[in-house]
Amino acid sequence: MENLRNVRNIGISAHIDSGKTTLTERVLYYAGRIHVIKEVRGEGAVMDHMELEKERGITITSAATTVHWGDKKVNIIDTPGHVDFTVEVERSLRVLDGAVLVLCAVAGVQSQSITVDRQMKRYAVPRLAFINKMDRTGANAPNVIAQLESKLGLTVVPLQIQIGSESNFQGIVDLINRQAVYFDGEKGDTVRREPVPAELVDATERARQVMLEALSLVSDELMELLLEEQEVPIDLIHKTIREGTIAQRICPVLIGTAYKNKGVQLLLDAVSEYLPSPLDREIHAKDNNDGMAEVALAPDAELPLVAMAFKLVEEAFGQVTYMRIYQGTLRKGEFYLNARQRKKARISRILRVHADQKEDIDAAGAGDIVAVMGLECATGDTYCAEGTNVSLESIYAAEPVIDLSIIPTKRADYDKLSKALNRFMREDPTFRVHVDPETSETIISGMGELHLEIYVERIRREYKVDCTVGAPKVSYRESPTQSTPYNYKHRKQTGGSGQFAHIVGVLEPLGAESAESFVFENKVTGGRIPSEYIPSVEKGFRDSLSKGPVAGFEVIGVKMVLNDGSYHDVDSSDMAFQICARDCFRETFRKSAPVLLEPIMKVEVETPTEFQGPVTGQVSSKRGVILGTESRQGFAVILAEVPLSEMFGYSNDLRSMTQGKGSFSMEFLKYQKVPARLQEDIVKKAALEKASA
Repeated sequence: MENLRNVRNIGISAHIDSGKTTLTERVLYYAGRIHVIKEVRGEGAVMDHMELEKERGITITSAATTVHWGDKKVNIIDTPGHVDFTVEVERSLRVLDGAVLVLCAVAGVQSQSITVDRQMKRYAVPRLAFINKMDRTGANAPNVIAQLESKLGLTVVPLQIQIGSESNFQGIVDLINRQAVYFDGEKGDTVRREPVPAELVDATERARQVMLEALSLVSDELMELLLEEQEVPIDLIHKTIREGTIAQRICPVLIGTAYKNKGVQLLLDAVSEYLPSPLDREIHAKDNNDGMAEVALAPDAELPLVAMAFKLVEEAFGQVTYMRIYQGTLRKGEFYLNARQRKKARISRILRVHADQKEDIDAAGAGDIVAVMGLECATGDTYCAEGTNVSLESIYAAEPVIDLSIIPTKRADYDKLSKALNRFMREDPTFRVHVDPETSETIISGMGELHLEIYVERIRREYKVDCTVGAPKVSYRESPTQSTPYNYKHRKQTGGSGQFAHIVGVLEPLGAESAESFVFENKVTGGRIPSEYIPSVEKGFRDSLSKGPVAGFEVIGVKMVLNDGSYHDVDSSDMAFQICARDCFRETFRKSAPVLLEPIMKVEVETPTEFQGPVTGQVSSKRGVILGTESRQGFAVILAEVPLSEMFGYSNDLRSMTQGKGSFSMEFLKYQKVPARLQEDIVKKAALEKASA
């Protein structure tokens, strides 16, 4: 087996249009994986292999590849930047050991960079930062470094300074080795190291001193040498950066321009030098046989297998499952247990993946990322060797906020459509499908307009099904605002045994700060209701949450306290208590002064400064709350909170107002009360729809 010390599993993630895919393309080229560089706009990069990705020039699904750099094997996943595909980033970071956060030298830390940073922190992934696009007008690395500290709260350690600026960006000073590095040849293939130019010697020494002082907070040994004013050995600098990065105490910063082929090789050096190998990460699983106790996993090929299926892709010849192996060895032809389904599955083929090309292998060991054929599973499932039964923490999937109804144009295409929807649901945990029981419409839900638009387009292309799509609908929620006591009896006497249940308690609002959407508290004492009926009461309440009585939206923010009640020896049953709880909930919820809540989005709009006035005015007219504006080289960035219902079709409005130069991104922030005048309209509209259905 290969030496795990030399394996790196990394992701490249960033705000949209920071140049992630271009950077990955250069990495493949310098590592000898491809021999011609393609551009994202135009012929389409190697990693953007879907037709749609080539047309739109954006990344939709994360693509995996493996390159060799020196003695290191690097598994890379290029992830999308669009917030609508956030689950792609989420699931990639879940299984990676390290990451490269790419930033644009002009725009700096943007809204999506903040989201990606939050995801890296959620899975405790050590990272390097790479400031890209240093050749662009307005590129300002010190400004981006300041934003990394102020906006993301990182302790940054710049390892390089630039030689020349903007269009005159010529190369990089490597502070550790005190060398000027130039990238010669048409594609920057030849890395030339020279003494630092005379005019930069002072700046280099100052910057190097700042770097060493930052590192001295991580290493006592390095601090002593600085205090004694002795020369710090280069090996010690590398060792300190590596330890600080893996412990997430520091974030090393590198600079360059992928498009102009400068600085990428040094980034690869830093990835292999400073980011963790599978041996440096501590991974825990939960033992299903031992009350979910924590078990430490070791990246050892001899131990029983534990692996996670983190991404599913349906291809022409069947489902491909991407797996990260945490422990043991995965072998072709063997049977393994799916811990969630509790059933065994046979691995028919194991593939090493490079974007859309694959090569067959017989086995893969701990620390590896491979693709497997012939498994029926869902995103986030854990596979174990026989005799082991553990689960890995699943992948966080955000709640969808936007709904569309979808109907195939031809009746004969219903089967194909349901096949497509089932596949996309298995692949993407943030994409949901349900049938509205009242209108019998098929409703798809997702993270934003673009998210659903791409899926509708994929159904048309990959399944040849034309669909009629309804207007996008907002997922409103219903919530109580005042405590309401209840005392409800359910009685039914017909021939034979009747039904009897009686419950007494209080419905309380949970408040906007609560993380829970429903809480049930049982305070019944002295067997006033037998304990076997208590779960039936809770089930009855829970069953009522999916459709609230105000306008048929899901109910959140409710606490049901059960204080008392009574039962009948013969006529009480599970069913009687469930029906009692359902009817009681409907009646009590109506009395609790319920309100509608709407999803509020965090919106970041970027517009040329001359259009700032009208754009800000329009955001305000959409009931938006402006949180602040920043200016960046001729562009204004407006941060706001805007209700989702006002944001439909906003991309077209923004384009026409800014001569096509404006752009925006948004993500779900919170639920907030709908103004009373609008609530009446929404309730009326819901009633009309129900009547027409």
